[in-house]
Amino acid sequence: MGMHIVIAGAGDMGYHLAEQLSYDNKDITLIDTEREVLDYVSSKLDVLTVMGDATSIDVLQRANVSNASMLLAVTTSEKTNIVAAVLAKQLGAKMVMARVRNHSYQSSENIQFFHNLGIDNLISPTMLCSKEIFNMIQNSSFTEVFDFEGGKLNIVGVTLDESNPLVNQRIMDMSSNPIFEDIRIIAILRDQKTIIPRGSNIIRNHDHVFFISTKKHTESILELIGQKKREVKNIMIIGGDDMALTTALRLEDHFRVTLVNRDKERCKWLAEQLPNTLIINGDYKNIELLIEEGLEQMDAFLALTESSETNIITSLSAKNHGVYKTIAHVDTREYIHISHSIGVDSLINKKLVAANEISRYLRKGTVEAVSGIYGVDAEFIQYSVSKNNRLTKNPLKDLHFPDTAIVAGVIRGEEVFIPDGEFQLQLNDKAIVLALPQAKSSLEKLFH
Repeated sequence: MGMHIVIAGAGDMGYHLAEQLSYDNKDITLIDTEREVLDYVSSKLDVLTVMGDATSIDVLQRANVSNASMLLAVTTSEKTNIVAAVLAKQLGAKMVMARVRNHSYQSSENIQFFHNLGIDNLISPTMLCSKEIFNMIQNSSFTEVFDFEGGKLNIVGVTLDESNPLVNQRIMDMSSNPIFEDIRIIAILRDQKTIIPRGSNIIRNHDHVFFISTKKHTESILELIGQKKREVKNIMIIGGDDMALTTALRLEDHFRVTLVNRDKERCKWLAEQLPNTLIINGDYKNIELLIEEGLEQMDAFLALTESSETNIITSLSAKNHGVYKTIAHVDTREYIHISHSIGVDSLINKKLVAANEISRYLRKGTVEAVSGIYGVDAEFIQYSVSKNNRLTKNPLKDLHFPDTAIVAGVIRGEEVFIPDGEFQLQLNDKAIVLALPQAKSSLEKLFH
């Protein structure tokens, strides 16, 4: 049997995590207080379920936490999560994580309290999302941005249309361009399929292309795809729950932020929390109102309401009114798949961001970071080369890497490489690998 993982809370996030982890054939038990929720989950996924309150010792024992590699407490109640995590650790779970909302819990001076209680990690999906949104706005020319080792290597995604010089070119014919020494195309997303490119692949209209580059050459990608770097100054946010608040808090000291919310009382409260944000009380579904409040002068529009539909539709309207960068929070899986193709710039999804964070702690081998891509089953995984073995004795082309994976970049101390087939890994290198699910088990063997 592989790892035993217990998840408390079978809501959206618990379900998403159980699904992610069951791909990796882990043995999973879900705890929830509601029978219907558990029945639904067990009809869809191969997991065990225990009905009851995760803060009950009896319930935790029935879920066999004493043999668990990990307990993930992700119910909607912060207090339940903290208590369940503390008890599970005492009962013998190796690692425990609790989902929290309270920002002050995560400040560096307070996190120690939770470590002292035995909680290994606190996870706040909204804080993680606001960090990712900030990153997207700073790199607003791209749809996605992943940075590794504090940005020594960047992976960026961008959709190419027929006006683009790369469209209808074969990848091997591009490599004569000297720019390709410092950047490389490592994945193409086409019709919701991920293609790991070979030299013979041709870039097509509407392909969503991922490039890897060293920090100092990210600008060359813009040059290559014929775009100018845009400065973002004015940002409009719609919404008003935790996600909009957390994001505005992170942005308001760097940009001019306007936040539109429907609820009068909530607006007063938000104004107290956000001294540098302009708070507008009004119906954000009414595009006329948004225009009156300056939509057309905005460089970025963030749709962070609780409704995915509203977020998608207002983002598309904002785009039509000339806003350069739009980011929509999209919760529903079906919408994530279609969003790119209907023209939504960038997506953010709480569950996926949190699942990426958690899967870093779960991988075997020597995994340092994992980043999932919206609407795609491929992931970027950062491995470290921990011993001298076959990996360090042969060039990459002789390692029998699965076809469904590619070594996109290598970080060696301060040096950064974008490797070709002749490249040879060394001890302590960090390798960034793009992998489809079918490649995971052979990669774990290679890097273990």
